[in-house]
Amino acid sequence: MTQAHPWMANSVPEVKQQMLSALGVNSIDALFAQIPEDHLYKGEMTLPKQLASEVALARHLDDMMARNSGTAENLSFLGAGAWPHYVPAICDEVVGRYEWQTSVFGSPTSDHGRNQAWFEFTSQIGALVDMDFVGLPVYSWGCAIGHAVRMASRMTGRRRVLVADVMDPERLSVLRNYCAPREMARHIEIVTVRTGADGRLDRADLKAKLDDSIAALYVETPSYHGVIEADPGGLCALARAAGAEAIVGVDPLSLGLLEAPGAYGATIAVGPTQPLGVHMYAGGGVGGFIASPDEERYAREYNTLNVSISETSGEDEFGFGLTLFHQSSYGMRDEGKDWTGNSVYLWALANATYMAAMGPEGFAEIGRLIMARAQAAARRIDALPGLSVDLSRPCFKEFVVTFDSAQVSAVNTALRARGIFGGKDITGEPGVPDEAMLLCVTETHSEDDIDRLVAALKEITA
Repeated sequence: MTQAHPWMANSVPEVKQQMLSALGVNSIDALFAQIPEDHLYKGEMTLPKQLASEVALARHLDDMMARNSGTAENLSFLGAGAWPHYVPAICDEVVGRYEWQTSVFGSPTSDHGRNQAWFEFTSQIGALVDMDFVGLPVYSWGCAIGHAVRMASRMTGRRRVLVADVMDPERLSVLRNYCAPREMARHIEIVTVRTGADGRLDRADLKAKLDDSIAALYVETPSYHGVIEADPGGLCALARAAGAEAIVGVDPLSLGLLEAPGAYGATIAVGPTQPLGVHMYAGGGVGGFIASPDEERYAREYNTLNVSISETSGEDEFGFGLTLFHQSSYGMRDEGKDWTGNSVYLWALANATYMAAMGPEGFAEIGRLIMARAQAAARRIDALPGLSVDLSRPCFKEFVVTFDSAQVSAVNTALRARGIFGGKDITGEPGVPDEAMLLCVTETHSEDDIDRLVAALKEITA
């Protein structure tokens, strides 16, 4: 860097020299003397011209962003981890209030109002999944799965986990990271269970692999391909009978229609919080929840911040504060249960606002609407020549469309030219022998939107 940047206060030469002097070195290169010579890059780096001002930087970023084509100006049927759900204006209003920008984070009782808001989030998630202990949200659904599996391993002393062989590649990749390489002491082996032709777990294969080495069974309903398991309670019972934890991943918006995991025997529930009032975006956490029974053996294994309510010395007064703080990485650093972070705690406020605004009837209504529109779209697409949807698979908001001859990549390119984002290309993924896409239909899609998609697919594949 040849000149100081105005938004980088410590980039001026005088400040650099002060820092070098305090460290007792003469140059920045001396700080990296410990790096072996053969690890150093010897070539010339072709970097763009240095920007001289914040004005130039802002314009540069605006120009780059203008090249993107997003969901605001296109009709999108993409899902698979970030879904196009409506975010009520009240959610943005609440999370944008200045009170949350000035909250102090430093001690378990530093912000009473913030703790109460977080308590509302945990209480509402608990009501949705029918479980009484819920931590503050983690970075994503995949992170929630990883933490839950590690919780189960610590509780059971076992080092293997069963998952479906058809699973979201992103969530599976995150789980692999949490399970660590085989060479590490914290390694947990991931064992896959076959998915049947109906899109559900193969019971025979599951029973054959459930033994006293399994820490947990992880199953999703709806699944990655949108399929609703017929008897998730039976799966949970098999896991518990083998001494394993029954971890169930759920879409929270489906729980206005489907039975809550706590009601059919799941011991840990996880899922995404992005559908609950959080916009789709890239580059940051969108939220994942972890819930369990309110039993000490579970509570002691949470890596998250946990919020409690208690009576105070004042009559009819209650206080809200962080509990079990010591077992998180905030309290114990590397000795904590697992590392956690506060990247999505603001979204907990959006989630709480959304759930409060919807209420039980709102969840039932939106669940019915999503399922009706998704299944209507599936039937219409299945009727198109050269396209098929397995209508025997009960789905919630996502379903697989198989193409007889057309390539999904070419179809999606043609759809983009028409201002439509098609479904995720899942061709070649496990359990997908043919050209196929995963389409997502939610409450944001009108009948006209579905008409437009169907007409475009018919024209492109003719």
